[in-house]
Amino acid sequence: MGKTIKIYLANESVSGIRHAEIDNWSGQALACPRSRFQELREWPELQRPGVYLLFGVDDESGDGLVYVGEAEVVIDRVSSHMSGKDFWTEVVAFTSKDLNLTKAHVRYLEARLLSLAKQAGRYRITNGAVPQLPSLPRSDRDSMEGFLVSVKMLLPALGHKVLEALVSPPRRADIPSPQIDPLARIVSQLEGAGSESILETSPVFHLRVASIHARAVRTDEGMVVFEGSEAIATTFKSITGSMMALRQALIESGALVQSGANLRLTRDHLFKSPSQAGGVMAGYSINGREYWRLEDGTTYAKYETRQSELLAKDLGAA
Repeated sequence: MGKTIKIYLANESVSGIRHAEIDNWSGQALACPRSRFQELREWPELQRPGVYLLFGVDDESGDGLVYVGEAEVVIDRVSSHMSGKDFWTEVVAFTSKDLNLTKAHVRYLEARLLSLAKQAGRYRITNGAVPQLPSLPRSDRDSMEGFLVSVKMLLPALGHKVLEALVSPPRRADIPSPQIDPLARIVSQLEGAGSESILETSPVFHLRVASIHARAVRTDEGMVVFEGSEAIATTFKSITGSMMALRQALIESGALVQSGANLRLTRDHLFKSPSQAGGVMAGYSINGREYWRLEDGTTYAKYETRQSELLAKDLGAA
C-alpha cells in the first residue's frame, strides 16, 4: 500500500528547513541545517516532547556520524548541543501533532532508534550507550512501533538512510496469521524479519581470483560485499588512486583485517559499482561486471542483460 509524503520547504531550498509529514499520520518531522538552527525557535512543533537525530561526518575517516536523543522540549535539548557537540551539521526531529507523546514514549522511541541504527550499521553512533527499552503498556508499544514505521519512511526522504540495512530484506508476501502477535508483526515489518512471510531469494555474486573468495549482492545503491569476504593482501600498480584510498580507509577503520595470507572484511560494505568492489578486494583494477559471477558462472554483465531481455519480453506480451 502506497503512502504520500509531503515536504514543505520553508526557505524554498531542499537544504534549508524542511517540514515533513505522511498522510493520516499523527507525527511530523523537521529537518534543519546547523547554520539555520536559530530559526527553529519560531517553530512550535519543537516546543514539545520528541526524538531527534544529529547528523555529521568524521573529518578524518569520512564516516557518517549520528547522535540520537530525546527530550520533553526538543528545541531546548538540541540548543544545548550547539556548544556541547561540534560534529553535527544537521538535525532531524520527530514530534506529534496531537501532543500525545509522553516522556515514556520518547524514551522508548530513542532506545528503538538507536537499536535500529546499530543494526543498520551505516553510521557511527556517537551515543555513549544504548538505553534500555522502557516498559510501556501493550497499546502504547503498538502505537510507538507504528510511529517508528513512519519515521523509517521519512528519514530517507530527508536524506538519511540511517535505519536502512545495506542489504534490503528480500521481498516478502505477508500472510496474516491470528497466531502472530500484532506488535511482533509491526516490528517484523520494520526490521525485515518474521516467520509469517514467504521470502524470495536474491542472487549472490562471487568473486574468485587468486586465493580469495568474496560474496556480494547488488542493491539500488551499488554492490554490498558481505562480511567474511576475502581480499588479496597485496596492492598492485594497476589499482586506481580512489580504490587505493578506499582500501586503505577500510584497513585503517578495521573493516579489512589480516586473516592468514589474505585480508578479511569484518562487516558488510557498500561499494558504488561492481568494478570498485572487485578492485578493492582484488588489489588491482578489474572489470567487475565480468569477474563477479553467480554460482552457475553467469557474469554480472550477462545477468543484467538477461534481466533486461526478460523485461522487454514481458512488456511485449503486455
